[in-house]
Amino acid sequence: MKYSELLDAISSGAAIRRVRRLQPVGGPGDKIFPPTYPAAGNNQPPRHLTEHRRIGGVEVPCVLCDSAASQANRMEEALEGALADGRLTIPTILMDFAGTDAADVGTISVLEAPHRVYDAILRDGLLDGEPFRSSTVGAALVQATLRDVTALYSHAPTALVFGAWNSTGGGGGLGAKFQRAVVSEIVGVNVLAGARAGSRIDPLGIRAGIPVVKATDGSWRLLDEGAKTAKGEKVVKPSEINHGNIAPSVEEGLGVTVDYALQTWVLSVPALRRLRFGAATAEAALRGRAVLAALALVALLELDASGYALRSRCDLVPDTDAPEGQRGELQLVQADGRATTIVLDLAGAYRLLEEAVAAATEHGLPWQQKPVRLTPDPRLVQLVVRSRALALAGRGEDDASGE
Repeated sequence: MKYSELLDAISSGAAIRRVRRLQPVGGPGDKIFPPTYPAAGNNQPPRHLTEHRRIGGVEVPCVLCDSAASQANRMEEALEGALADGRLTIPTILMDFAGTDAADVGTISVLEAPHRVYDAILRDGLLDGEPFRSSTVGAALVQATLRDVTALYSHAPTALVFGAWNSTGGGGGLGAKFQRAVVSEIVGVNVLAGARAGSRIDPLGIRAGIPVVKATDGSWRLLDEGAKTAKGEKVVKPSEINHGNIAPSVEEGLGVTVDYALQTWVLSVPALRRLRFGAATAEAALRGRAVLAALALVALLELDASGYALRSRCDLVPDTDAPEGQRGELQLVQADGRATTIVLDLAGAYRLLEEAVAAATEHGLPWQQKPVRLTPDPRLVQLVVRSRALALAGRGEDDASGE
């Protein structure tokens, strides 16, 4: 794919897409284990997410193997790896815990933060000693809107590719939202549910009839005859401190077989065209959107290179027997629905990105080569330290409520 072709696609096209069949790395028919989700109702075991879809004019039972959000995270992880290996240079923001009491956290980038550039981890950072969102860069990011995404383009362009929401901004969480330009999903087609067996044989032969006392911090002791327990202790079986045998059991509905898995990746050109660059010319805006499209293509092909080991026992590879149109060919979809094949490999995607960045820079769009490096607010460091202390003591719980 040439840069001129990319510009034409961004100017008048509908999408760049790819549909690709995948198979378990163990071969067709091997069982895979997609993610599980909480079931409706109390005390119900988790289950895979299944639904019926119409494929080729036929209603087929399918299972979700990797959601759009998960695929976005995997592409970001692939880009993070390329940055770490020196293959890629793009604007980014880093939170560096070096020199603090939580130094082992290391560095967290905008590609790793759950809410990307608007995550609380970055919000609670300092830039040259000043609260990040009060700094020139931070304030510009908070004030970014669809009418002017220049600050995001300059400092965190991946947020425009994968989507971001300034949910912790002013106005009661009514900060600007930037929809995903890229949506990717993997589903298993023609699914048949299976079962999972589990057991454990203890080489020490510890018997269940021996009572032990377990404390709230996870420590334990034997219960001597006639002894009493202290406050916060309870008498349990050895299995509750992970000793002893676990009888064989079967969990129904876990693990599946499928005819194949289908990955559908779509870069929405209209989503890119909604992004404006303030006072920049229309030509400059076109060049900026082309940069984001090229970055999305690099992310996809870097993900291909890193592989599709989605989770334990859900490792997928391309299906060499896939029919035409599902072999991973990139396609340019025109506004009238016509599709033409694009020839592009990873090296070509990098060349495309390099040319796109150079052209956009020539048209006045800033592209920061050096990362914005933040240090954590001391309160954030103490929050991490105290949370770890609670975890080590077996106290406290994860807060799953979100920001």
